[in-house]
Amino acid sequence: MLTALCCGDAAAESARPAARLGVVRVATFNASLTRDVAGQLERDLATQADPQARAIAQIIQRVRPDVLLINEFDFDPEGKAARLFAEHYLGRAQRGTRPLRYPHRFIAPVNTGVPSGHDLDGDGRSDGPGDALGFGRFPGQYGMIVYSRLPIDVGNARTFRRTLWREMPQALLPPGWYTAEALGRLPLSSKSHWDLPIDLGVGRRIHLLASHPTPPAFDGEEDRNGRRNHDEIRFWVDYLDRTRSAWIRDDVGRVGGLAADGDFVIVGDLNADPWDGGSHPRAIAQLLEHPRVRAEPTPRSRGAELAALRQRGANLSHRGPAAEDTADFGDTPPAPGNLRVDYVLPSRTFTICASGVYWPDDDEELVRASDHRLVWVDLSTEHCPPSHR
Repeated sequence: MLTALCCGDAAAESARPAARLGVVRVATFNASLTRDVAGQLERDLATQADPQARAIAQIIQRVRPDVLLINEFDFDPEGKAARLFAEHYLGRAQRGTRPLRYPHRFIAPVNTGVPSGHDLDGDGRSDGPGDALGFGRFPGQYGMIVYSRLPIDVGNARTFRRTLWREMPQALLPPGWYTAEALGRLPLSSKSHWDLPIDLGVGRRIHLLASHPTPPAFDGEEDRNGRRNHDEIRFWVDYLDRTRSAWIRDDVGRVGGLAADGDFVIVGDLNADPWDGGSHPRAIAQLLEHPRVRAEPTPRSRGAELAALRQRGANLSHRGPAAEDTADFGDTPPAPGNLRVDYVLPSRTFTICASGVYWPDDDEELVRASDHRLVWVDLSTEHCPPSHR
């Protein structure tokens, strides 16, 4: 099922792009808009007064992206939660911000919470959240949604929710952990992988490559989640290389990856830090060093720096720059501290005019709304206008 539904910080707001000038702002945000019971998010969003949803909407309204991926937004087949969030929260002013309207949005099913019928986590049972195709208490928990001011070509959208992990060449499957029967059921994507063509309105289109790999944690020495995280990220590496993408088949049977001349931007909570945390070695380096990816300049924030200095703990031993952190996972070991796990990575066919991580240091309500921060990048199809220089 594919569904298209119609209808800052100071640096983020001052650098607001205009698509008519050939600049588009793309953002990713793990907003933690997930609940423990199916249907609860829809009920909360119907009230127009949910404190977390209001804070999340305020953050989005301050940054005002043209195209936005939200991770951890519970999926419902009718898209009611998506509509309610757009109408009751994004479409209404929040604490002095201006309403924000997105005429286009995209939702589709995810693997989280879908029963596998197998004991995937090794606890002797086959009916727990760790036995689902992707960790979840009900189908659709921790889903994804894309909101866009620009048209989404749904007819040419591709999803890869059903691709089996074992189908990936040289997959890092944990030796001896899964039965053959389980591997015949277990997909690569813990949620899904999406390729959404979006019309930039300047004679070009961009492929939004969206995903949310499983965290490389909550397992044992077999490292099943760390290995899966690595391979979920590697999917995009293969997708961008026609010499490596022949094995890829989307959910309606179309084979292969992205065209060699295709413009793209990879977005999502990829759950891997280049320097710190527990991800598999080189998990995110696969993308950051990819010849088609423009990985620099890296989005940064002063708020992340100040948070690491204030919280100390695990952050004191980190090798990576604190200013590049995008999430706060707790600071008392074994908690990993603040990490860079959320990414907006465009193709080298674009120029990055501005970028940032929305990490306010003076608004506790906004900081508490999610353990992740919104990451945004302004992309130009030609040259950056003077306001971005």
